[in-house]
Amino acid sequence: MPQENVFRHIFYRAAFIIVLFLLSAVLSAEAAVVKVLKSNNGWKLSVDDQDYFIKGIEYSADTIGEYPESNDWMHSDLNNNGKIDGPYDSWIDYDRDNFQSPDEHTTGDFALLKAMGCNTIRIYHSEKVNKELLRDLYKNYGIRVIMGNFFGAYTKGSGADWHDGTDYSNPLHKYRMKESVRKMVNEHKDEPYVLMWMLGNENDSPGSEANSTKTNTNAYKNPQAFASFLNETAEMIKTMDKNHPVGVCNATTKFLPYYKKYAPAIDILGFNQYSGPYGFGVLWNAVKNGYDRPIIITEYGCDSYNSLKSHEDEEYQSKYHTAAWKDIENNSYWGKGRGNSLGGVVYSWMDKWWLSGSPRVHDTLLGAWKGPVNDGLFNDEWLGIVSQGNGKNSPFQRQLKAVYYTYQEELWNPLNDITKKE
Repeated sequence: MPQENVFRHIFYRAAFIIVLFLLSAVLSAEAAVVKVLKSNNGWKLSVDDQDYFIKGIEYSADTIGEYPESNDWMHSDLNNNGKIDGPYDSWIDYDRDNFQSPDEHTTGDFALLKAMGCNTIRIYHSEKVNKELLRDLYKNYGIRVIMGNFFGAYTKGSGADWHDGTDYSNPLHKYRMKESVRKMVNEHKDEPYVLMWMLGNENDSPGSEANSTKTNTNAYKNPQAFASFLNETAEMIKTMDKNHPVGVCNATTKFLPYYKKYAPAIDILGFNQYSGPYGFGVLWNAVKNGYDRPIIITEYGCDSYNSLKSHEDEEYQSKYHTAAWKDIENNSYWGKGRGNSLGGVVYSWMDKWWLSGSPRVHDTLLGAWKGPVNDGLFNDEWLGIVSQGNGKNSPFQRQLKAVYYTYQEELWNPLNDITKKE
């Protein structure tokens, strides 16, 4: 190679390395610094030194008639217009006639989330996460992401046989799960949309097939092994990323003694709770006394279908959500309760037709499980705060239920922001 070409090659290579370094520095600078803070008033979350109370939604935009793979919706472009369907191409069926009238303009879910006051969505990491989509979610709509890893739930990440389930004392399962978490953190730790990491999803519950909570792990049989491995993984995350806290998602408070003894590295306790129309009862106090950590209600909600009346009861769903949210606020740093609430995540954005039976049928009994609601049954496929009507315009059509407007006009209205009331 001629000498001048050698010098040119060295110059361009050095320039390329410098550009990569500068780009990395820019991306790193854009990542938020999220802190969990404690004072005499209780716990609160801050993002870049600004108070942050989680107004969250479990979000996906699944297509009716299909069993979705994790984060399929992030790539769906069924109308081939170059835009992702749910986030950008959904429209509101105001008159609920299952037809898009000329005045029912395309809105997009991200705009609808912002309009209702949502500031956070909760998702799970997978190979199909669309980082550009999440960057736009934050940049143009101001919404951040609780990034989750199943941590062996449903055998995801552990590679375990479904029948045997994830074993938290199995070295191979543990290795695979840590590598799965490591990959997640490496891919997203410098992104501005990340709010925090959330490990697991009700891994502490033995569950049952009847109410879809069977997580296929042995954590409930061996809580010490689970808590110890949880701590080991949380410590690994903190060596990789010092800017975002680490939480664990639970179904119950049964593991609190084990977390206190074996998992001190956990920053936040998440709980999926369907406790009834009056809030979350003794949960706040149980955590306060059992393992003093802040709480996120990582799932809560109520279905809109009343099986006794054989039709929807949106008014009851709205009242249920109202009581739940007021309890979440009351137990926050700014409330009069236990001071350990960081906010909550509504389950879910849309009705999920695929959860029970055929994904082409909006089931009313299949998958229903007993719970503290007006008809005594939670109907899994009707928990959304928006619906897709009769399903023929999926995944674009949205019918906003009464509870959507309750959040928009009352609960999450900026005028009612508790962080501004000090």
